[in-house]
Order: sequence, then C-alpha cells, then structure tokens
Amino acid sequence: MSVALVDHFEARRLRVATSPGRALVVGSPSETNLALGNALAQRGFTSAIASPREAVDAEQADLVLGRIDVLPTLDGVEPGLWVLSRLEQRGGIVLNSAASLLAAHDKLATAILLARAGVPHPRTSHLLAATLPRRLAPPYVVKPRFGSWGQDVFRCESKPELLELLGELAQRSWFRKHGALVQELLPGEGCDLRVVIAGGSVVGAVARVASAGEWRTNVALGATRLEASPSEEIAALALRAVRALGLDLAGVDILLDGNSRPVVLEVNGCVDFNEQYGPDVFATAARALVERYAAVSG
Repeated sequence: MSVALVDHFEARRLRVATSPGRALVVGSPSETNLALGNALAQRGFTSAIASPREAVDAEQADLVLGRIDVLPTLDGVEPGLWVLSRLEQRGGIVLNSAASLLAAHDKLATAILLARAGVPHPRTSHLLAATLPRRLAPPYVVKPRFGSWGQDVFRCESKPELLELLGELAQRSWFRKHGALVQELLPGEGCDLRVVIAGGSVVGAVARVASAGEWRTNVALGATRLEASPSEEIAALALRAVRALGLDLAGVDILLDGNSRPVVLEVNGCVDFNEQYGPDVFATAARALVERYAAVSG
C-alpha cells in the first residue's frame, strides 16, 4: 500500500476519533430517541432528531440512526425507509439500515431469517384467509404481520376458536393487506426478558411481567419491568438474532420453553427503553453505536 494511501486512511481514522461530526436520529421525537440523541451529543456529535421528511432536507449527517417504526394501523411500516438509503448514498454511515428495519418489522421475514440462522423461534404460519395452519396444533398466538405494542395479538385455545377469530380479523385493514401470522404458544407466557443490543453488545435488559389477568408482556398493556441481567446463553442468543437481521440497535424478547431453553419471541428494530434497563443504558448504547460507526468509517 502506498504511503499516500496509508496517510489517507490514518487521517480519516483521526478525523472520526477527534471530530465525530453530525448525528441524525431518523424517527419520531420519542423519549427514547431524544435520550439517544442526547447521548450521541455527549459523545461529541452535533445531534438532531428528524422525521424522514425532515431528514431528506437536513444537513449532511455522518452517523444516521434509523428509528422508523411500524404504522399505528399495523398494516405496514411508517413512510420513509427509502430516506435511509438516500442518506447512505450521500455518504452517511447508516446504522439500522432500511433492509434491517424491514426485516425486523415484517414478522414473517423475521421468522424466515431466524430459521435460516438456526435461532430458536416459535413455529410460524402465514395465513391469508380463515384456514387452519399446517403442522401447528392449539393453543395458538395470532398477530399482525406488522405489529407492535401487543395490539391485535390474540390467544386461541382451539381450532374452532382460531377459525372464528380469523373470520373476524378478515375485516381489519392489516389482515386484508398482509394476512396474519399464527404461531405456537410456548409455555411460560406472562413473563419474558427483553435484551437491548447496540453495536454488537448487550447494553441493557429487563424482565417483563404481565399484569393480572393478562398473558401479553407489553408495557403498553400494563406489564411491569423488573431489573434483570441476562445469562451468557441468553445474551449470546440475543446477539445471534440481531446479527441474523443485520440490526445495529434492537430489542430481543426471549422466554424459556417447556424444556427451559431460551427462545426468541420477537426482534424489535425500533425498541423503546429507559433507565430501568440500566442506569447508564443510553450512554452505553451511544458508546457502542459510535464504536460501530468508527469501525465502518475507518
């Protein structure tokens, strides 16, 4: 390698280390995104939060963090994934790329990619009409292909109950557009572990315990977060799941099956979290993301 080329790469490395530049979090001004933006600012970046529409016209960003979520209507992803590709074409380093976010938000794609990577995941069928899934026996979990917050997630104890529910869901816009996923219901419902991964490392975790009379563990449905520390086995599984989807910042929901083996339930590409995941969770996440950015840049 020529001396000039070596000098070029060394100058670029020093520029990344000493003058981070501009960071852009592309998504809504949620508490999590605002905290992430502030943590990146503490790492020396000029940081801003922008919607995809705003990001198109924003000043060139060096580090771009994709935080585009699913639609509240559950029938797809919020508009703007293409903006992340546009910002990358302009020279920005995009963490949580458009492809990785789509892989996480589309639960059918998630199931396929996890299976290919050998990551344990509930057996899944994709149904477009009120028919019974092959090779799955009750009880069932029924959910939108693009979903979050525990909305429109149902439990069916029998085949007739499943057929009746699917007939009702046929009136929902998300079902007409994408169908529904039907999964096996694993033992241990009512409690799981959410692990937050940033830049290829575990940065925080909580146990989530469903409220009384509820089996879903979504905090939006009243679940309680408890302090937790994942075992090495669970941490390794969460990292495998995130790598399978190509994400840089994500939450992985894990529970133990009937044989006490950890299974990945969901991978959330736009995970919300707070200090309950660890007192320094945002600083730790920002450090890991900046290290990933530096590795890609240099």
